[in-house]
Amino acid sequence: MVLEREILPFLVWLLPRVDSDGVLQLGALLLVLLIAAGLLVASLFIAYLRMIIVQGPGEGFYAVAKSVAIAVTKDFPNTSWRRIGAMTKLAILESLRRRVLIVFFVFALLLLFAGWFLDPASDHPARLYISFVLTATERLMLAMAILLSTFSLPNDIKNRTIYTVMTKPVRASEVVLGRAFGFCAVNSVLLLLMGAISYGFVVRGLDHAHTIDPDELEMIVDADGQQILTGRTSFDMGHRHEVTLGPDGIGRTGRMMDHEHQVWVEGEGENRRYRIGPPEGSLVARVPIYGTLQFMDRTGRPGEGISVGKEWTYRQYIEGGSLASGVWTFRGLDERQFPDYIPLEMNLSVFRTYKADIVSPVAGTITLKNPTTGLTSEALPFGAQEFVIYTHPIPRALKAVTPEGTLIDVDLFEDLVDERGDLEVWIGCSDAAQYFGMAQPDVYIRGREGSFAWNFAKAYLGIWLQTIIITFFGVVFSTFLTGAVAMFATAIVYTVGLFREFIMRLVSGELDGGGPLEALLRIIFQKNVQIDLDMGPVIDRAVPIFDQLFLFFLWVAAVIFPDFTDFNTSRFVAYGFNISGNMLLQHFLVTIAFVIGLSIYGYFFLKTREIAA
Repeated sequence: MVLEREILPFLVWLLPRVDSDGVLQLGALLLVLLIAAGLLVASLFIAYLRMIIVQGPGEGFYAVAKSVAIAVTKDFPNTSWRRIGAMTKLAILESLRRRVLIVFFVFALLLLFAGWFLDPASDHPARLYISFVLTATERLMLAMAILLSTFSLPNDIKNRTIYTVMTKPVRASEVVLGRAFGFCAVNSVLLLLMGAISYGFVVRGLDHAHTIDPDELEMIVDADGQQILTGRTSFDMGHRHEVTLGPDGIGRTGRMMDHEHQVWVEGEGENRRYRIGPPEGSLVARVPIYGTLQFMDRTGRPGEGISVGKEWTYRQYIEGGSLASGVWTFRGLDERQFPDYIPLEMNLSVFRTYKADIVSPVAGTITLKNPTTGLTSEALPFGAQEFVIYTHPIPRALKAVTPEGTLIDVDLFEDLVDERGDLEVWIGCSDAAQYFGMAQPDVYIRGREGSFAWNFAKAYLGIWLQTIIITFFGVVFSTFLTGAVAMFATAIVYTVGLFREFIMRLVSGELDGGGPLEALLRIIFQKNVQIDLDMGPVIDRAVPIFDQLFLFFLWVAAVIFPDFTDFNTSRFVAYGFNISGNMLLQHFLVTIAFVIGLSIYGYFFLKTREIAA
């Protein structure tokens, strides 16, 4: 799985810090406070400008100050949760009248016919099934959240049913919170139902059984002189497994399509039967222990990885048949956590300069080194393939190379892991003219195994938090816009949140072709991005000004609006990685910040709107 952004510990993410490059990072808390302060000042200034036009400078200032004072001293402190509950109940009843359960039946219909189109014989069936259900759920739920939250209040104002509420002692803040909480409650129930049937769909869709024909088993003698049975399973779900049974009648199948099966023998003589257990290894929640990465150049000295010409710069490459390597330093390893072996896993990229044999893996080596004493283990060979997670259990008993070049027996934790629990893992490529691509998360130690069911639920928590934010945006926009315009504005918020990283790259000038207007002109007149626009002095001057102004507003929107791609954790579940508690905590805090900020804005928008008009 690609993890381009490091998941920081909660306090490191929250508070200001200086990163490894010496750059001051503001931290989420300070950044949110600065954005909130900026929005508050801008909002008060815009409100004052509006009141200047209506009432003049003096009276306008008094009107704005009076509205803020009433909100702070009267409305906010006296907000009633009982009245909010009543408004929430009304919003739920309204949602049911609008037949929101149709979304659930549409989702159930999708799952009913999805089996026709999802190929269980694909290389990664679990990834396919999980990605489908999570993506379908997210798109349907967010679309429903937008429609539900943006049309309710404008329709009440248009139909004048809002009068029956506003004439009662109900504050604007209670109306906003009640509507938002009601819609969030409906979304939560639907999401819970969709999550339950999605989990059943994934588990049932991947469950399958094989059989073993005793006539296809062959008795062989292994290197230790023991008699073992080898053969193959039946062909089911588009694949079959190699089978190996030990002298005790217990064994496992080979790994195919991200899973394997346990095999055992039942009965004796004519009643002897070969049983195969359910698939294992496809629905997992790995808890990785990451290290820090440093590159060694082809001479064996500290340096940087090289580029092989790929546009995607996520990974750097090391040259095969040289001293180039990637060095991961793992810290705080505990012998009690790994009493027998260290489960090392890697997902390296393979770049081949010749394509004579693209099936066989590219040879590499794993070398362990004590960062304090410098004691180095004997190189352990392995083979890497593109898009394949390779597992290499590092045993306790190893051979190490002394400075004199002789091999000695060592213990992994006693000799190669230093007193602080630090261990260096050196990965090299043995095949000349071939390259390994590496990024820091590509090599990790597999820690304790998490619960797949809970990990699946955490992915739905991410979708739930997105629906909450979208619902509050929709309700706030609906306090001063018509339903269609509010829906369009909320959709823009979601779109900007999806493409936040692209917008930031566009604003920073990393992308060739200039701004939106310049790019459009280049497409129309077929001008290469590497040459000047050269369309006359007026256009050449006007286009950059327009683009800079447009990009400034895009940048403001990207900074203010939430990053919805960060909330989408489906890739973690699909690739079998545990969703970090730090990430969930960060998402919860961001959601709470948006809920509080949008509730305040919704109050003022609804308070200043001329309901009677």
